[in-house]
Amino acid sequence: MVIVASRRQRVLRISKIIDYGTLVLTHMAGSPDRVFSASDLASTLGLGQPTVSKILKLLGQHELVISSRGARGGYMLGKPASQISVADIIDALEEQPFGLTECTALPGACSVEAGCHIRTNWQRINAIVRRTLEDVSVADMIRSTPIEFPMNMQPVTKSSVRTEAARPTTWSQSK
Repeated sequence: MVIVASRRQRVLRISKIIDYGTLVLTHMAGSPDRVFSASDLASTLGLGQPTVSKILKLLGQHELVISSRGARGGYMLGKPASQISVADIIDALEEQPFGLTECTALPGACSVEAGCHIRTNWQRINAIVRRTLEDVSVADMIRSTPIEFPMNMQPVTKSSVRTEAARPTTWSQSK
């Protein structure tokens, strides 16, 4: 996961490698009994073969895919798509631990961490995002319908916010 910061915007963004890894796994989950070659996945998904090979190697190290050698060799899912979470993909493909901020990813890395008054809130937000990523599986990502979240985690939409028009107020003083 990458936080991209510029003068104009700050964005929480999933890196290309995680996006591509999720794409590879969801494609494979569409035919869970099939053996896929790296070149077949690359051409079908429109990705570079070196990128797909790197992704498959990293996913294999975390047992999200299994490989077999030989004429009919290739890659298959290492476990059912319903048992592979987006958090698993991030853990397999990211070079550093998951974290929205440096102090949540790598405790001790921030020079002001000890006296930071917002660190515990970042840790709480980080835990909520992490749990959400753990709750979304590759099987969920295949579905075209939106992923359902518990009511307390639903994003607030404009239609669900009740607004009232401002009313003028008259102030009076008793004499």
